[in-house]
Amino acid sequence: MIEQTLVLLKPDAVQRGFIGEIITRLERAGLKIVAMKLAKADKKLAESHYTEELAQRRGEHVRNYNINFLMEGPVVAMVLEGLHAIEIVRKIIGPTEPRTAPPGTIRGDYAHMSYAYCDVNKTVTRNLIHASADKKDAEHEIPVWFKQNEILSYKTVHDIHVR
Repeated sequence: MIEQTLVLLKPDAVQRGFIGEIITRLERAGLKIVAMKLAKADKKLAESHYTEELAQRRGEHVRNYNINFLMEGPVVAMVLEGLHAIEIVRKIIGPTEPRTAPPGTIRGDYAHMSYAYCDVNKTVTRNLIHASADKKDAEHEIPVWFKQNEILSYKTVHDIHVR
């Protein structure tokens, strides 16, 4: 039940100065940062992250928008660890489409894009943050961004409460 998940603070989150706010919200939920770096994605990295599966779900054009967006500026890449980390992070950040994200979630509080707007304007959905959708995605995404020796193990006060 203790699991790891990848979280990316996308270029819009970095540009808008939300790094600290988002990290604070994730840590306050009891999630532990076991790896973190500021990175600039090149095309190879962005394509490795946004696999063909995204094209199958939303179309090749959406995959291309996301690849280009990820290369637009720096991102903060993190591996978070905790009890049901994947599910908890997804709840904290809210649905992928910011328009449907409830207040209190990161996307609900700080983003407002809709798929309809983006489709009409042929642009990416700027939604601040990426988080692995499930265990399979986390197992694929974490090694795209981090070598195994970059992921650390340590104890926090939350580990005491999760025994």
